[in-house]
Amino acid sequence: NLSTLPIPQLTSIKNQLTQELQHLTNSFTQLRAAQAKFRDCIKSIRDGIEKGAKTEKAAKPILVPLTPSLYVPGTLASTETVLVDVGTGFYVEKTPPAARQFYTAKVDELGKNLKDLETIVQGKQGNLTVMEDVLRQRMIESTNSSEGGKGGGGGEG
Repeated sequence: NLSTLPIPQLTSIKNQLTQELQHLTNSFTQLRAAQAKFRDCIKSIRDGIEKGAKTEKAAKPILVPLTPSLYVPGTLASTETVLVDVGTGFYVEKTPPAARQFYTAKVDELGKNLKDLETIVQGKQGNLTVMEDVLRQRMIESTNSSEGGKGGGGGEG
């Protein structure tokens, strides 16, 4: 029962819940960012590779990123296959439809994970709210009991 715990222990539990909630919220943000990256991959395959292959037969000029802010001009030699980063530095050659399917599966998997994590975050948020309410009530009780022995308050301020 939370209402029987001493105030320092309640404060410690509240701080722990706050840290857990912050960690889970950061994880949620990172998963959202990863999902957005995979959606960008799908869009790039659909708009840049598949549509380009249907409309243009010549090599298509593109900008190749060397870093997030440095690009060099290049041309797309083939639209038959793409290299897909499957994690931990491994790349697999896939057809554009297979690559799109791979990234769609990743987006769907992350969507499920995000939904599960959102449920956990909501539960932790509820626990934190209860903990804060109990702590606030205990602080009020502690203040009232310590003031109770001092007598009535005068009108001076």
